[in-house]
Amino acid sequence: MPTVLKLRGYRIFFYSADGDEPPHVHVYKDGKELKIWLRSSEIAINKGFSLREAEIVRKIVSDHTESLMDAWNDYFRS
Repeated sequence: MPTVLKLRGYRIFFYSADGDEPPHVHVYKDGKELKIWLRSSEIAINKGFSLREAEIVRKIVSDHTESLMDAWNDYFRS
């Protein structure tokens, strides 16, 4: 599971088996995990984050969408 960004205690990554799904990342911190679609910045799955913190994480992902998409494409298209 390649980690593509670490920021403010969040580890942003994708699973190596995720390539058959639309581009997305998983965000992990303190035993909690989110799955966020990169094209829409929409939260697909929330396992434990409060709504407030999930929105903070969604904003972080949204602010880094271009580099996260590049990492997705580099990993799954190579």
